[in-house]
Amino acid sequence: MGNLSKSDKRRNLALNSIHEYFWGFGLAFHSVYAAVPLFLKTLGAPDAVIVSIAGLFSILVAMPQFLTTILSRNTQNIKSLAISVHFSILPPIFMMWFVFAFFAPTGPSAWIYYYICFILYGLGVGVIIPVWAGFLRQVVSDNDRGRFFGISFAFNSIGGFCGGILVKLLLSSSIEFPRNFGWGFAVYGLAILIATLLFLGMKMRTSKDPFIHKTVKDFLSETKTILTKHRNFRRYLISRAVLTVNYPAVSLYAVFMQDKLGFDVSEAGIFTVINVVSYGIASYLAGLIGDKYGHKYAISLAYISNLTAVTLALLVNSMAGVYLVFVFVGMGMGAFMPSAMNLVYSFAGKRDGKLFMALIDSSIAPFTLLSIILAGTITETFGATWAFYFIGLFLLIGVMMMIFFVKDPKQDTETVDSILV
Repeated sequence: MGNLSKSDKRRNLALNSIHEYFWGFGLAFHSVYAAVPLFLKTLGAPDAVIVSIAGLFSILVAMPQFLTTILSRNTQNIKSLAISVHFSILPPIFMMWFVFAFFAPTGPSAWIYYYICFILYGLGVGVIIPVWAGFLRQVVSDNDRGRFFGISFAFNSIGGFCGGILVKLLLSSSIEFPRNFGWGFAVYGLAILIATLLFLGMKMRTSKDPFIHKTVKDFLSETKTILTKHRNFRRYLISRAVLTVNYPAVSLYAVFMQDKLGFDVSEAGIFTVINVVSYGIASYLAGLIGDKYGHKYAISLAYISNLTAVTLALLVNSMAGVYLVFVFVGMGMGAFMPSAMNLVYSFAGKRDGKLFMALIDSSIAPFTLLSIILAGTITETFGATWAFYFIGLFLLIGVMMMIFFVKDPKQDTETVDSILV
């Protein structure tokens, strides 16, 4: 890849940071750890549906990724494609806004209207993810990735902080439920539109190598070779599969602790503010740790934070404890994002990052489904407390596997380039 100038790097970092700010701001109105579970609970959705929401989102995101990667394998104008696919999630968000802001359905089946929109939204995000990964690969230098993602995702948290305050004000206002959430979804859609348009100003690295056209057969053959011969990447996938138990925990925190303490639904805004502050700090630190010591260690820190959040959720008996839980939830999310993105590129080497992103999410999706089924069954049968015991146990196992079973790609002599010769 051709080098970016210093001014190009500064420009791309600034634009991507503002892009992430608007994503974080809008996402405060649609967070799967606070706003969405409390919205579904207030709408009267069954507990199994609420428990499944974060895991379902992960599965929906994974479903179209491999197909998207195949279809975009020979795309050279990745910027135009990235902008185009980002618009795919605007229609379902528009539907959420229109239905709940104007029609304001209530009753035992009202949650189904939102659930349909949520499914379409999740599939749309799945179309975006691999293209977004390929696009970002071309706007940042390899040796600046940790800093680039750490700073960008820190700005995501600043946006979430501002959005969380507005969520608190909106849900505490005189706008009745569910219209208040409906207008929140409208803010989310507008924020995504602004964030997407910022891609237009970003500079791309140009390739010095001739473009090589890949047939579907070539693509599938490469995929098979990676999965069968890249042993360290397989170990990483196995560890991530065990750690999918974190998804039902994300959906359970707010609802579980509300049942214990009975706080108002508007607390979702405060949870978001707390979450994104710790998210931003952890994101920046994870980027630095990953660049210096290896991104495997940074992602291990993310899951240790998740394990701490689960433990605290079981012990909490005051609102101060609830807030502390969301500090560690934010740390887990913040440390995860730059680490996971950088591990994709580290495993990919000089190869297509879109393929590795799709392989990771697609491979762990069945285990995410298994996790939410088991957690949902345990919650319905024995209660949420036992579900958290189950989640905590497997988080501990997964963390041990990530630390002792997986090599950091920087320290692994078996690279994808040595396999695909």
